[in-house]
Order: sequence, then structure tokens, then C-alpha cells
Amino acid sequence: MQPVNPSATRYDTITILFHWLVALLIAVQWIVALSIDQFPKGPLRVDARSVHIIGGVTLGVVLVLHLLWRRSLGRQLRPIGNRLTILLATIVHWALNALTGIMVLLGITLASARGDSLFNLYTIPSFAPGNKALAEQILAIHGTVAVLILIVAALHAAAALFHQFVWKDGVMDRMRLFGR
Repeated sequence: MQPVNPSATRYDTITILFHWLVALLIAVQWIVALSIDQFPKGPLRVDARSVHIIGGVTLGVVLVLHLLWRRSLGRQLRPIGNRLTILLATIVHWALNALTGIMVLLGITLASARGDSLFNLYTIPSFAPGNKALAEQILAIHGTVAVLILIVAALHAAAALFHQFVWKDGVMDRMRLFGR
């Protein structure tokens, strides 16, 4: 892990790109998930679900790369705030990462339980063929974790906005994609 850089005011570009890529992939995954059942049963729904599965695997890979980067070469900044706000920020970041990792693993488990087809080109082998009840249970947990991610992400965004517009302490500038 890189030592804390006392003069740095922004995270490194790769850390920032990973942060926003994870956020974008979560948003896209949510939108795709909500739209899957809008497609008629058949090839179009298979394709929509395939996009969601591939997106989930991509999210998992990006999340792992993000965490590895942050723990090794990513720039470390001194926390801003008091002990309580620093603790809360740490908890929220850990929760987002853990929930996202759990979500990806649940998605892989769900696709494996159902034996989903990817674009009607490859069928994921099912470890529970014909067990619709199990697949429905996994899907329900998958959905619950998705809602939890959105709640924690909303708290994260609200805290960032509070820092920006109420405390005006520059926290959001640390993750700004462009400028400064």
C-alpha cells in the first residue's frame, strides 16, 4: 500500500476511473435488470439477460481490479473529517464493496442454478436443473442486495454532496474526473 501523500489533494487518475466505472456499471446493471422482463420470452429476453450476466461479470472483474489497485499502487490521501465521519465513510465504502462483491457472486450463482443461456450460443451448466424454487430464492436475495447497494450508494452520494455544499471541505474534488 502506498503511504499517505500529505501534499496530494486528489486521488490518482486510475483510482478515480475505477471509482466512476464501478458506479456506472452498477447503474447500467440496475437499468438492464429492470428491463429484462419487458422483453418477450424468447431470444430477445435471453439476449437482455445475457447482457446483464456479462455486465455482472465485468463489474466483478472491475471491482477486484479497483480494490487491488487501491490496496497497492493507488494514491492514499489523509481522511477528512472527525473520527465519527471518517469511521462512517470507512463503513460505507466497505459496505459498498462487500455488497457489490456479494451481488456479483449471487448473480453467478443464479445463472448457474438456472442454467442460463448466453446469447443462445453457450449454456451455463446448471448445478440444480429444474429447481425453480432455488433459483427464485437466489433471485430474491439478489434483488434485496441490489436494493441495499442503491440505498448505501445514495447515502454515499448524499454525504459527498453534504461535504461539497455544506461543509465545503473539498472531499468531492478528490474524485473529480475532470479539472484541477
